[in-house]
Amino acid sequence: MANNNTALGAAKTGKKDEFYTQLSDIEKELVHYREYFRDKVIFCNCDDPYESNFFKYFALNFNALGLKKLIATCYDGSPIAQQELPLFEDENNEPKKKAYKVEISEVPDLDGNGSTDLVDVQLLLRSSEHNVKAELRGNGDFRSLECIELLKQADVVVTNPPFSLFREYIALLMKYNKQFIVIGNTNSLTYREIFPLIMGNKLRTGYTNFNVGMFFFIPDSYEQFHHYQGGRKVARVASSCWLTTLPVSKHNEEIICIKHYNEEEYPKYDNYDAIEVGNVNDIPCDYSGIMGVPLTYINKHNPEQFEILGATQRFCHDLVPDTRKYNDYWEVKQSGERTGSSGNKTNENANLLKNDGIHNYFTNKEGRQIQSAYQRVFIRNKKPQIS
Repeated sequence: MANNNTALGAAKTGKKDEFYTQLSDIEKELVHYREYFRDKVIFCNCDDPYESNFFKYFALNFNALGLKKLIATCYDGSPIAQQELPLFEDENNEPKKKAYKVEISEVPDLDGNGSTDLVDVQLLLRSSEHNVKAELRGNGDFRSLECIELLKQADVVVTNPPFSLFREYIALLMKYNKQFIVIGNTNSLTYREIFPLIMGNKLRTGYTNFNVGMFFFIPDSYEQFHHYQGGRKVARVASSCWLTTLPVSKHNEEIICIKHYNEEEYPKYDNYDAIEVGNVNDIPCDYSGIMGVPLTYINKHNPEQFEILGATQRFCHDLVPDTRKYNDYWEVKQSGERTGSSGNKTNENANLLKNDGIHNYFTNKEGRQIQSAYQRVFIRNKKPQIS
């Protein structure tokens, strides 16, 4: 068995999208949103009841959550089909993969045991009397017209969308003004389609700390995984996070800032008019200018306390004053020899006037040594302390 988060992360961010969320992770996050589910139509538009724990969560808790309706659609290319709730069979009693929709308006106690459980859900889906399932004309792609028509009915969308289509997926939900709770990747936070939503306080991270990572069920064909669970391969993706348009109480909590600004501890970048703050806990309480903080800051962002101005690398770096063009840098080996690469390799990072003695570094036109910081989010304190 492999223990390679880099390889698994690459699979999740590439075209291998068959990562299926564990019920325990769903329960841990969704318990915080119960009030937003009551009397609402919930749509899981990337979820086959064959394997989806999102569908299972809402079906099993349909009555407790007071749902108005639950809709789920599946994609016919699912590689982990028929393992939980086999619904369609051919003449040889063999399960078949099909794109279909399920619409549930009630979950009665069909087995008469005094409670609703997975058996009741299975009986409900197989019942011709309740007529809750139907084949789709297309392949069940969330972008198809028939799935969009179902989306229009929804109040809240909850799922783990295919990561390779994450930009399109979020854009579609925003186009139809839908509330949602979805699983994404921390790298997506600075996508051109995502970052403005965070800046505008239209999108935020969920309750689960995205530094923890999440474990997903994966197809047997995947070689990289961490362990078996119930006979199925399980992989941990450290960069997973929840994203939602719904209110999240932790983003109303103020970040406690106890340190004070001084030039020695908080150097300025060579190419940005901002100071480096390498840890969220080190944000100075009395600095009124622009600060570069790690991407993990987004998980604690309180829009009443701080303003997000931009980010390095993928998007919005141009919103922060730029004092030096990137081609003014040259990469240098630790031996002092130029590599021949220009400063374009800085990849729009925030560059510090230092050399860590380990990695290759850059020099600017004045010959000063520059070390690139990791990805940074630029913020400004709305209410700095006045000494």
